[in-house]
Amino acid sequence: MTVAAVVEQEGKYLLVEEQTCNGILFNQPAGHLEPGESIIQGAVRETLEETGYTFAPQWLLGVYRWHSSSDNTTFLRFAFSGSVTDHDPNRALDAGILRAGWFGVDEIREMAYCHRSPLVMRCIDDHLAGKRYSLDILVHYS
Repeated sequence: MTVAAVVEQEGKYLLVEEQTCNGILFNQPAGHLEPGESIIQGAVRETLEETGYTFAPQWLLGVYRWHSSSDNTTFLRFAFSGSVTDHDPNRALDAGILRAGWFGVDEIREMAYCHRSPLVMRCIDDHLAGKRYSLDILVHYS
């Protein structure tokens, strides 16, 4: 299971450029949960670690299942939309993250060949379509 943040600001989306075993690819800030954290906490933490931005989730954008044939792994992604409230440009980013940046939709579509997965564009399309679900749908038992 993974979590991802879909953040739009002034018509641009926050993406990370990362070194992967399949080369340099683009993705939303995303990653796996750590023990004991909620799904929402995971999305906030991953965004901070990968971008230096503090993410404030406002909506569940969707839950996505995707099977990567290249490494025979199935991903279940919880994607959130929201805003960023702060940025620490001096924060060291996670290993493998080359940079975080803001990209326009047309630019993101043009670089689809180097997206980490088809979920990158699908999540942006769902955000543009206005999809959103209350965070109350998620329940975390400690």
